[in-house]
Amino acid sequence: MVSRTARRLVADVPAIAAAHFEAESDPYHPGDNPKGYVNLGTAENRLVWDLLAPRLAEAGPPREPDCQYAPLHGAPELRAATAALLSRRWNTAIDPADLVVVSGATAALDILATVLCDPGEAVVTPAPYYAAFETDLTGRSGARLLPAPMDEATGYALSPAVLDRVLGSARRDGVTVRALALTSPSNPVGHVYSPGVLRDVLRVAEEHDVDVIADEIYAHSVFGSAAFTSMLDPAVAGRHASRVHGVWGFAKDFGLPGLKAGVLYTRDPDVRATARALAYFAPVSTQTQATLTRLIGDTAWVRDFLAESRRRLGRSYAATASLLARHGIPHVEASGGFSVWIDLRGRLSARTTEGEHALWQEIFKAARVNILPGTVFGCPRPGWFRLCHATDAGTVAAGVTRLAGVLGETR
Repeated sequence: MVSRTARRLVADVPAIAAAHFEAESDPYHPGDNPKGYVNLGTAENRLVWDLLAPRLAEAGPPREPDCQYAPLHGAPELRAATAALLSRRWNTAIDPADLVVVSGATAALDILATVLCDPGEAVVTPAPYYAAFETDLTGRSGARLLPAPMDEATGYALSPAVLDRVLGSARRDGVTVRALALTSPSNPVGHVYSPGVLRDVLRVAEEHDVDVIADEIYAHSVFGSAAFTSMLDPAVAGRHASRVHGVWGFAKDFGLPGLKAGVLYTRDPDVRATARALAYFAPVSTQTQATLTRLIGDTAWVRDFLAESRRRLGRSYAATASLLARHGIPHVEASGGFSVWIDLRGRLSARTTEGEHALWQEIFKAARVNILPGTVFGCPRPGWFRLCHATDAGTVAAGVTRLAGVLGETR
């Protein structure tokens, strides 16, 4: 007999994962499988493997220590190398002792929510939000996710005033909120936040006495004119710095989601100690840690790799935006991440969640294109979809062409 807890967790498998695996079971190839699924729903950077492959090959065969136990919260060598990498990007001196290495950003988010929240307590997040937040932050912690709906008229720009209102309303309703959680750069919209907006968000968090979970997994994947500023930057975090907990991983910036390695950063000694203990349930293999340590140990290679990745992402986004414009598909301008937030409201049979779901299924089943509907991102208005572009240009073009064909039929 399966427990109620297990049934609840299984029921909460994110839609993004289910769609990914169905699309990847029969993938498009222009020669070998031209009728296969075009997967533009998965946020993977598939533009950089040619840069990674030779570097990973240099790692060589595993050594004896790579196959033995390592500290379950991360080998000292990997924490030191990651601290050096993130110190440069987050503009703060990171003590490797404040990093907890776990099996991906998902595990880091799960651990943070479990450490910060008791069952029934809440985490506020701007909406639309990263689709897996619903599972990652609430699945095992028992916490609740409270969306703070951003304004469609501003392209869903982050509004500290809206966060303030939602936090205040929750308090008046007797809901205990423990944290604010947001992705920076934002996923799915692709916004890069200014230092002023981030300072205002942290001021709101301080006024409401809540911690901040800063998911900055796309920190090195910014390609627009807006510069990236971390919420961990002391000039931004200010007095609230000890209550800002960072999450990062190798899945996005380094195009290595299959290696399942992420980090949690906190300066709070109690959060850190508890997170280290919970890392027992989500360790990264010692060999994987050794591989990643060697990968990022050469700072010159890392600098050049990340710069080239940003250039490729910028070109990919520009080409995709041009394709969308050619087919009359509006979108919100992005400056970071792998996705484009496209506006298909005018193609809905009805401006309802049911109308959005029907269009999603038509795109997925008839056109065999995987993009994801705004509903799974907590979007407050139906008709928005996330399209990921960080893959081969021909694949993106094939997917957008198929999508345009379906949309033309629904006009």
